[in-house]
Amino acid sequence: MITITKEEENVLNQIKSYSDEKVDVSIIKEDLGIYEHDLNDLLKSLDSKGLVNYDGSTVMLKEVDKEINTVNSKEDVLNAELNQKEKSSFEIIKSLQDDEGFVSRYEIEGNLLYGELKLSDFRMYHILLSLENKGLIEAVYRKNGDYYKVL
Repeated sequence: MITITKEEENVLNQIKSYSDEKVDVSIIKEDLGIYEHDLNDLLKSLDSKGLVNYDGSTVMLKEVDKEINTVNSKEDVLNAELNQKEKSSFEIIKSLQDDEGFVSRYEIEGNLLYGELKLSDFRMYHILLSLENKGLIEAVYRKNGDYYKVL
């Protein structure tokens, strides 16, 4: 799932109206009536999310198979992406648990940092804390080290 803001959605819809051809950025700027600097930021964001090809002067729509979710603000985008990362992280943690529901803290950290998600240290600890606050996991100390218990 790709999460975008309403402003990004407006720009994306305008690009879609030109079908499969490259569109000059000045045309989109005139059509939407927004400042060039703002449009540049929105196009860079859409390009980084893999929805368009943007080279600074022209833009072309990419074909994307993923679902696009629209939210009101950049903060909402971050929250939605974090929620997706939390879900993925929790699935990984559940797959690592033993018969009693315990997982070594180091095993979780290794899988989240270097596995499929490749989270940063800060993001990983933020997600683990969030999962604890939501009551999905619990940090516990056992005689052989630090663990998390899947609740």
